[in-house]
Amino acid sequence: MNIFLVLGIVFLLTFLIGIGLERIRVPWIFGALIVGLGMAFYNPVAEITDSESFIFLARLGMFFLLFLIGFELDIEKIRGLKRFIFTSSFAVILSEAFFGSIFVHYVFHEAWFVSVLVALSFATVGEAVLIPILDEFRITKTRLGQIIIGIGTVDDIIEVLVVVLVAVSLPSLISGGSIDFRASTGTITALVAIAGLFIFNIALARIKSFMRVKRFFHINDIYPFMFAVLFTFVGVGMLTHADLPALGALLGGITVRNFLSKKHVENIEGYIKSIAYGFFGPIFFLWVGLGTDVRYVIKYPLLILFVILLTSAIKALVSYLMGRKELGGRESVVMGIALSVRFSTSIIIIKILFQNNIIHQDLYSVLIGSTAVFTFIIPAVLSYLIPRWRLQPEP
Repeated sequence: MNIFLVLGIVFLLTFLIGIGLERIRVPWIFGALIVGLGMAFYNPVAEITDSESFIFLARLGMFFLLFLIGFELDIEKIRGLKRFIFTSSFAVILSEAFFGSIFVHYVFHEAWFVSVLVALSFATVGEAVLIPILDEFRITKTRLGQIIIGIGTVDDIIEVLVVVLVAVSLPSLISGGSIDFRASTGTITALVAIAGLFIFNIALARIKSFMRVKRFFHINDIYPFMFAVLFTFVGVGMLTHADLPALGALLGGITVRNFLSKKHVENIEGYIKSIAYGFFGPIFFLWVGLGTDVRYVIKYPLLILFVILLTSAIKALVSYLMGRKELGGRESVVMGIALSVRFSTSIIIIKILFQNNIIHQDLYSVLIGSTAVFTFIIPAVLSYLIPRWRLQPEP
């Protein structure tokens, strides 16, 4: 069998599983992760999925997803958010990261710094899953829905900071040494490369102010420009001793958005999503599933359950404490449950750490397994609570 037949079968299975998933309010792309988890248990085409060609396509999927995350980071929109959304965002995410890092350190015996990275990335919100769920229950435009989306928007900043932190610390972590930002040559190289990418980002934004982008760009010209920025940033990340292509892809998305006009951004956003989620994304999520030790997950289901209960309880409790006066008790609990959705940057960061042998397979498997369960549970819980508490607007 060759890679094209394997991809054909994978996409067909993803399509068929996705039809069933969407009926229970789970995005279809999650089907690719399910296929990957199944193949992790029994993989008859391991020589294909372990090949350089397949891994190259999977890494492209990761880069396109990070590019999309950067492209959707709207700084102007974030500036206009209320103080309550900022305080709630940091309180909810940092609380889960605090208790999560303690759990990872003492249960899986990871170093404190790695535990914090894992917990912080796992605490972020999966907007790609969250927004379709809110749309399904018709609460996107309600006050509750707007606050949830606002917190998810602020969460994007935290995601960028975590990616930067991973990129800076990766050289020291790979070498097995302690984190010393003053002494590590790899870390210094990473900081210089990151500074260079940020300077290039700012330079393009300045160029935009001196030219009329709308007249300079025809809509069809944007696509090669977009790919040029993406691959240049990824390529610059690969030139350094530090492994920075993931950060480069994310900064590439931010750069393209800042450089283009609002009209151009609206025109190509759907195109970028089609590439990221329609083709490369499923291959990446298949790759994520393949690295999971399914037998370990099956052997320790109570551990998965504990992770789910711990993280969701923390978010629900902190959301209630932060939002009961602003929203009300029931709305605050629903907000906390909705913010427990994963399946976004957290998976990418966890995959990077696992791929570089920074975290062990047992921890990786538990995180991916709990993410999979979360994706099924959250829509089910919300579908029960929202109608029962009458939080939906009148049709």
